[in-house]
Amino acid sequence: MTEDFTEDFTADFTEEKARASAWFRHLRDEIVAAFEALEQSHDTGPLADAAPGRFEVSETRRNSEDGSDAGGGLMSVMRDGRVFEKVGVNVSEVYGHLGQAAQKAMAARGVPGMESDPRFWASGISLVAHMQNPHCPAVHMNTRMFWTPHAWWFGGGSDLNPCIEYPGDTAHFHAQQEAHLAPHGADLYPRLKAWADEYFYIPHRGRARGVGGIFMDDRNTGDWEADFALTQDIGRAFLPAFVPLIERRRVQDFTDADRDTQLIHRGLYAEYNLVYDRGTKFGLATGHDANAVLMSLPPLAKWV
Repeated sequence: MTEDFTEDFTADFTEEKARASAWFRHLRDEIVAAFEALEQSHDTGPLADAAPGRFEVSETRRNSEDGSDAGGGLMSVMRDGRVFEKVGVNVSEVYGHLGQAAQKAMAARGVPGMESDPRFWASGISLVAHMQNPHCPAVHMNTRMFWTPHAWWFGGGSDLNPCIEYPGDTAHFHAQQEAHLAPHGADLYPRLKAWADEYFYIPHRGRARGVGGIFMDDRNTGDWEADFALTQDIGRAFLPAFVPLIERRRVQDFTDADRDTQLIHRGLYAEYNLVYDRGTKFGLATGHDANAVLMSLPPLAKWV
């Protein structure tokens, strides 16, 4: 599934870039605060006696080939909390010139003119959470804007990755996505759900990595404001879709067998991100901080 790019695009979108970057930072701040609140409020159930986790924040930089300023971002990681075993919430704003491999990849996606002018700008938020309690689902979310002198587009989505699935949790997660997408057209949620089912599939395992969600890329209808509003609502859907599930499941006791199931499921997540994930490939190919790009990998995993 793809979207069409607007033809004959020449605007530099200075104001739009600033608005998008500011929104991603705002969403990051909201999520970090909500996750630290979950840690602080966890006073019943497994690990309730442990110290609440807090995010460690560090700056990241993109390494350009010529050594010039190429942007960066913030990497916020929490490890070994009461609720979160490892969670990263990253924001970035990077720019410069795409290398030949990245130019070819963009050309293959239908972006015109990259060979003659390979400048780019990109900003976004990326989140992956791996939980202490196997009853709590792992989750991924990202939204982003990408600009070249030839086109602009948005992308992103979120998907739920439980190792022990609860149908009610899956239904709640999807219902929140559908409700937040409804103002943008009745056909949009089914399309983005189908896209997520296609994208978050692990061919060599013959299965999805989780229970799905929503996903879009190359979103350019020609109406920047409308596409930005949709991207914001994808971000706004995340906390009401995810936090109630964690509040419900974090108090449940779990067994060694549950933990084993969780670690094996994490192996699927690691395989997908290292082999197929487009964002991982792009981040490494364009010189962004490798620790930030690979933040999505679980702290522990297991293969059988």
